[in-house]
Amino acid sequence: MVSLDFYPTSTNEGNLMSLINTKIKPFKAQAYKEGKFIEVTDADLAGKWSVLVFYPADFTFVCPTELEDLADNYEEFKKLGVEIYSVSTDTHFAHKAWADTSEAIGKVKYTMLADPTQVLSRNFEVLIEEEGLALRGTFVINPEGEIKVLEIHDNGIGRVASELLRKVKAAQYIASHPGEVCPAKWEEGAATLKPSLDLVGKI
Repeated sequence: MVSLDFYPTSTNEGNLMSLINTKIKPFKAQAYKEGKFIEVTDADLAGKWSVLVFYPADFTFVCPTELEDLADNYEEFKKLGVEIYSVSTDTHFAHKAWADTSEAIGKVKYTMLADPTQVLSRNFEVLIEEEGLALRGTFVINPEGEIKVLEIHDNGIGRVASELLRKVKAAQYIASHPGEVCPAKWEEGAATLKPSLDLVGKI
């Protein structure tokens, strides 16, 4: 499940397809969460489903609409045992200032990771090197630390939390139902497919 909607000249020359089913690299980052500064490492993601949502910068335009949309759906992600982490190359101090001054960002209860060294953005191959900013990259990571979904947008294209939620449910479903796959437009509770010789030419 990969969507690559970006201009190739806007990021590095890495092969994003190679990130699917690979384990995330070790990291340590400062973060802001509900009025506190905390430290987050790759170990904090172990044993649970996680979503990393990269965005270009604090105090911008499309970004607060995306983060607010995630905030509005955060409880639904938590019901699935999923933790959300937003990420930009700003500092954790900038995250706090943004939350203090923006009504939209003030609603955010999930962790806001700071990546001023650009290590995370580079590891996930979303860094725009010449700008020091990240593309709109979304990564769904399973409890084993493997990337199961990735989606990259040009920075002018905002994302939708409800569609991300659907993809997370699909990833969780196939993880717990080996041998089954989710067809297009699959929603929770809908029929899945079991690939077999009998299905060839019948779909």
